[in-house]
Amino acid sequence: MKKILFISALALSVLSCKENKSRNAPAVENVVDNTDSKISSSRYIKGQNMLDAIYFEQIKNDESLKKMDEKITSLQENSSKTKNIYNDILRKNNEYYSDAEYGAKSINDSVLRKQLISLIKESSDKYSIKTQKLKELTLQINRNSQSIYSYYVAFKIRKTLPEIEKYQNAHPLKTDSLNNFISKQSKLLNELKNLK
Repeated sequence: MKKILFISALALSVLSCKENKSRNAPAVENVVDNTDSKISSSRYIKGQNMLDAIYFEQIKNDESLKKMDEKITSLQENSSKTKNIYNDILRKNNEYYSDAEYGAKSINDSVLRKQLISLIKESSDKYSIKTQKLKELTLQINRNSQSIYSYYVAFKIRKTLPEIEKYQNAHPLKTDSLNNFISKQSKLLNELKNLK
């Protein structure tokens, strides 16, 4: 008996849903107005976040902004390449001193071992003084890159906020269809509760 009631309720809900689908199609379509907007789903293809998708859509036809964007991107890429060259040089020297110290510590003769460790430390200290300016300049490049990125993001946000607000105004959140759907759910729920 319980199985028959369950199957009946299931069949009733499926039929009810099919009926509601055909009657409610226009209501669901009217939840948001269909209007043109620069906000597109192409961002998913490019893997962009929403901010970048709107921004790149906006600058698509603005040559000066496209050039600025290219200049920023190019500068940031060159910054990384430049730092990588110097970081590679520093890494190789640091690796050498580490290997040399390890090798010197493995020498059995304690006098020779101390001599070599002292020579390595002296050379390493000289090199550290030579690279101090390089490290300061690299630090300045990092700070400048961060500032450029921060101002660039701030500009993109200011540029795109009006567009997202236009989108919001063009797509008001209408609740009529949701209220109707909740009402139908409640009605079906009451019917199911009253089944015996």
